Amino acid sequence: MADMKIGAYVCQGCGLGERLDTKALALVAQKEGKAHVVREHEFLCNGQGVAMIQKDIDEGVNRVVIAACSRRAKTEAFGFEGVAISRVNLREQVIWAQPATDEARELTQEMAADYVRMGCAEAKKIVAPTPNAEHGTDKRVLVVGGGISGMTAALEAARAGYDVLLVEKTGVLGGYMAKLHKRVPHQEPFADPQATDIEGLVASVSQDPHITVYLNSTTTRTSGAPGRFSVDITTESGQTATENVGAIVMASGFTPYDATKLPELGYGKSRNVVDQAGLEDLARAAAAQGEPMRRPSDGKEIKSVVFVQCAGQRDATGTHLKYCSGHCCNTSMKQAMYFKEQNPSIDTAIIYTDLRTPGNGEDFYRSAQRKGVIFTKGTVASVDEDGSGSATVRFHDLILDDKTATMQGVDLVVLATGLVPNSGVNIDIPPDAADVDPAKASEHAVSVLNLTYRQGPDLPQLKYGFTDSHFICFPYETRRTGIYATGPVRRPMDITQAVEDATGAALKAIQAVENASLGRAAHPRSGDLSFPTFRREGCTQCKRCTVECPFGAIDEDEQRYPQFNESRCRRCGTCMGACPVRVISFENYSVDSVGSQIKAIDVPDEFSEKPRILLLACENDAYPALDMAGVAGHTSSAFIRTVPVRCLGSVNMIWITDALNSGYDGVMLMGCRHGDEYQCHFVKGSELASYRMSKIDDTLKNLNLEKDRVRALEVAIADIGKVPALINDYAAKIKEIGMSPFKGF
Repeated sequence: MADMKIGAYVCQGCGLGERLDTKALALVAQKEGKAHVVREHEFLCNGQGVAMIQKDIDEGVNRVVIAACSRRAKTEAFGFEGVAISRVNLREQVIWAQPATDEARELTQEMAADYVRMGCAEAKKIVAPTPNAEHGTDKRVLVVGGGISGMTAALEAARAGYDVLLVEKTGVLGGYMAKLHKRVPHQEPFADPQATDIEGLVASVSQDPHITVYLNSTTTRTSGAPGRFSVDITTESGQTATENVGAIVMASGFTPYDATKLPELGYGKSRNVVDQAGLEDLARAAAAQGEPMRRPSDGKEIKSVVFVQCAGQRDATGTHLKYCSGHCCNTSMKQAMYFKEQNPSIDTAIIYTDLRTPGNGEDFYRSAQRKGVIFTKGTVASVDEDGSGSATVRFHDLILDDKTATMQGVDLVVLATGLVPNSGVNIDIPPDAADVDPAKASEHAVSVLNLTYRQGPDLPQLKYGFTDSHFICFPYETRRTGIYATGPVRRPMDITQAVEDATGAALKAIQAVENASLGRAAHPRSGDLSFPTFRREGCTQCKRCTVECPFGAIDEDEQRYPQFNESRCRRCGTCMGACPVRVISFENYSVDSVGSQIKAIDVPDEFSEKPRILLLACENDAYPALDMAGVAGHTSSAFIRTVPVRCLGSVNMIWITDALNSGYDGVMLMGCRHGDEYQCHFVKGSELASYRMSKIDDTLKNLNLEKDRVRALEVAIADIGKVPALINDYAAKIKEIGMSPFKGF
């Protein structure tokens, strides 16, 4: 390795030169930071500033400290290759976060000086990361599921020039959409049901030279990682082909909710009570014969139809589905129009609690009204058949507050039963769990992917059984790197949304194979070349890293040492935070690199009345929120010293202990929300940090410190007003508690 040569560069632009003594900061970098080259510049990010830094790099500088704006800004200008870079945020989180007054100038300068010290300390402990040579290069995409979502994902990837394998468990493509008579309109004027055009889509898939279709087939084994997945595809006859792919899109669709669980609504008791799927069968069969739809029980002419919305859905009792399935209101309006097209005099009524029409505003609803469809707000209590085969629908009329309302002589009742995602087997391992046998994870569910991961054979599921994903922070992403969920297996949606969703998943799969081919990380640290390594001689084989990794990126070798799978790794550092002996690190992020920053600041003595509070801030939510708070002009305590961390899951407890032992008066942790409504970009990181922090009281007790010396908080990226307030409240609490007794030791 070449000798270390640090170059420190202090920017004077964006008001830094007016608010700070940049010459003094340059002196700090030179004398205390031991930088070999120190320069000031009026605008580091302009052409001259960038050229100046590059010239020094060409002449031997291999560690660059840029004291300017946030690490989230000017990433292209300061994207120097082949050198380790430490960004010092003097703009958003120093001058913009402090009042521009003469009284605040001293504290603002102290903040800036500490951050320069921290940047130089970090630069000494990191090196420019290089890609792991053992990465996969396969760029084929596997799509599991041949419905509208799967076919769209396959076509979009193929049109982008990538080869695709499409696996469908039945003998035909089309999925649920192929069973529809017509579809809800997806374009203006949103007035009438439209043809599905499924035949044309199937033909496009079948004829595309980039797409290989496996029918009557399932994925019976999936192993490997992005760029090098190995998949066994087995046909009904038992023949198995092993294929290598770079990324996987899971588009396994849904199954209609079992209407036999709704006997109070007449299903199973009367042939004239059907679910929405059953009505589509009636409509297709009638259209094929060129005849009108008739009553299933006796073939009589249908004169009245009632649609029951939310049948077994949005159920607060927990007996049925708790969620709205997204498409059912539009579907009932479409099906009501089937009857109006057949005969405008057929009475059609839709009993609903809330009418939801995503994608077409109220246009489709207004069209149904004009055609004579009646909408009644109410909740149905029962459906009973009379002796003639007709039904009586009893419901609570919510407009009139009539709990005994009835509709009698109904020829056909249609239940909007909703959808259940085909997510496969669900298994999730808690932080303190021992080994779990995936085979015992579920007695009934059938695996979709049959993963060989120790954490289970399928993608983890959310609370309603949908595959793991987050609609805000990481749509399509799952805890299995390079495997993306799309369509109604991911969340409730209709056809139009499924098409858009599948396009997004295809783009994510393409991003995954391209990053993998270069040895780079996937979302959210897309492009990161670093990956974890460990000192084997120091490992105690405690297995905490293996168990706590949210992405199944760590297995165990024959000697039970951790075996890191670089291509699966998201570079969150959760393994680093989990390791009690601190043997896991990244080239540009380690226990030592963060610990050195923590120890680099100048801690005033106890008589100065200038406390020091360490803030470990998640780079995905808390740190951006701090930046935006500065942009918005929100001021916060000048006693905070912020260290951005990849994820709170990467926080090693030694950082907190070292900070307290070094005289810090308090430690704050700010991470993403966790729990059922989690927003952690690394899924479990914030939750794991909270779990670890629940045990911090013993450490504080051993140090004879108050428990309020450490505080963990959940914030969202949009909390730009809340974050400064939390900091100021905590600074006030520290003032109330008093200075740390460890100052000066």
